[in-house]
Amino acid sequence: MTRLSLFDSPLFLGFDDFEKTIDRLRKSGAEGYPPYNIEQIGEYGLRITLAVAGFSMDDLDVEIDQNQLTIRGKQAEDKERIYLHRGIASRQFQRSFVLADGIEVAGADLDNGLLHINLERIIPESNAVKIKISQKKSNKNRLEAIDVDSSD
Repeated sequence: MTRLSLFDSPLFLGFDDFEKTIDRLRKSGAEGYPPYNIEQIGEYGLRITLAVAGFSMDDLDVEIDQNQLTIRGKQAEDKERIYLHRGIASRQFQRSFVLADGIEVAGADLDNGLLHINLERIIPESNAVKIKISQKKSNKNRLEAIDVDSSD
């Protein structure tokens, strides 16, 4: 079965990675835990805030791989505790965000059960390059006159 793509046009050259990004977004969009906010901080800054109450810095992992920011949380089970009622979730989680080119992580900090990840948009300098057009000199398509001597 052939899958339709947004980037099937021959005018979209080198956009294969967008397909993969859209697939990753589709898979990560169904996650609901932990809740998070995304806010604009200044002209070029963003902040992702995740509610990670009960997680310590040792329980959390933040990494970037191929423009995908992944936050994981895993708490070690305390075998010595005996719960009469357990209403606070201590489940592991993984939340992923796909970052556009030019977005870099400036830092992360944990404050009162909130994990803040600060992002910064780096504005690239223009690197336009003029391409020289040269003309090939080819004699392949020229017709040449051939002298035929019929005096034998």
